[in-house]
Amino acid sequence: MIHIPRGTQDILPEETTKWRYIENQLHKLMEVYNYQEIRTPIFESTDLFARGVGDSTDVVQKEMYTFKDKGDRSITLRPEGTAAVVRSYIENKMQGLPNQPVKLYYNGPMFRYERKQKGRYRQFNQFGVEAIGAENPSMDAEVLAMVMHIYQSFGLKKLKLVINSVGDAESRVDYQNALREHFQPVIHNYCKDCQQRIKTNPMRILDCKVDRHQPEIQTAPSITDFLNDYSKDYFEAVKSHLDRLGVPYEVDPKLVRGLDYYTHTAFELMMDNEAYDGAITTLCGGGRYNGLLELLDGPSETGIGFALSIERLLLALEEEGIEFPQMQHIDLFVATMGEKADDFAVTLLNRLRHAGISVDKDYLSRKLKGQMKQADRLNATYTIVIGDQELEAGEVAVKHMATGESQTMKFEEIESYIHGGKE
Repeated sequence: MIHIPRGTQDILPEETTKWRYIENQLHKLMEVYNYQEIRTPIFESTDLFARGVGDSTDVVQKEMYTFKDKGDRSITLRPEGTAAVVRSYIENKMQGLPNQPVKLYYNGPMFRYERKQKGRYRQFNQFGVEAIGAENPSMDAEVLAMVMHIYQSFGLKKLKLVINSVGDAESRVDYQNALREHFQPVIHNYCKDCQQRIKTNPMRILDCKVDRHQPEIQTAPSITDFLNDYSKDYFEAVKSHLDRLGVPYEVDPKLVRGLDYYTHTAFELMMDNEAYDGAITTLCGGGRYNGLLELLDGPSETGIGFALSIERLLLALEEEGIEFPQMQHIDLFVATMGEKADDFAVTLLNRLRHAGISVDKDYLSRKLKGQMKQADRLNATYTIVIGDQELEAGEVAVKHMATGESQTMKFEEIESYIHGGKE
């Protein structure tokens, strides 16, 4: 027997109803915030992620699925969504669209070769938002408020929004040098990745999962002490907007995020959840990326965005005991007795389905009791039983399964009756 690849999952019908509910809710919220959906290829040029995500990141160094296609081009299955959306923005000249800033969202599978953990897969589904074309603290605050709105709309509590400013390129020059000076005497005690990071991007040491408990990380200089006036004022304005919106937050000067393209506002949404052994877990993360478009040969536009894992959101909802609405149901189940009734049901189902009514019947020659059990399993709103008597009379009793009430009507009246009950 051939098995599913390690780090992937089959999402079976009883689970896809939950996924569809989550995705539908997210689509509705995006309409409220005036964001439009974008869909990009599952694979892109490897150079897009090497340049856009950062050569020194764990994503590029260790986690990408990269291969040569038949044209000897290096191709990578997308490990995240921002770089591809920005590439599409540049390639399709969206800076020229009449509605600015351009507010986009995406939803689809991403791929990272990660160690299997609860809620983490090598193929995972990511929902993300990108707002490109406005460097404005109110835009940052809107995105942060949206993050809270999304999770609260599903009924989640115990949420903690953690924010920081990672400054601009000018602010980070002195900060990077200060970090090198701080870590250099002890860097031999750190992992091999951190020994490389001190040369390429010492801020990434603060984000290291291996050495996060090292004392020097706790005593490292804070970037807030190195922000220039513009970066300080920008961050203060973001916080002021959040205060006005009533969005609670905490400032963590050590928060840097794991990708190289972030500038100014960086953030994570965390939750205390038993699904992760009672530990604080990150549900969502993002930030501003003011230099990314130019890095990818685009215009000097700025952007901000975030991404969340549908799998981790689903796990949090289940652990918190939040019930999902009953989505899997049909309007009508048709039970039959005899071959003539079954033949008639085939044409009846076809007519009702073309009228927009969800309907099903028995295909396993079950007895009537078994057919009614099947109607229950399918969560049918109505049922009818067709036999020789009903065929001869040209009418049938339509039973409402929840109330037990029945109403006899002609077969051609079923359509309008069910549509009336749905209104």
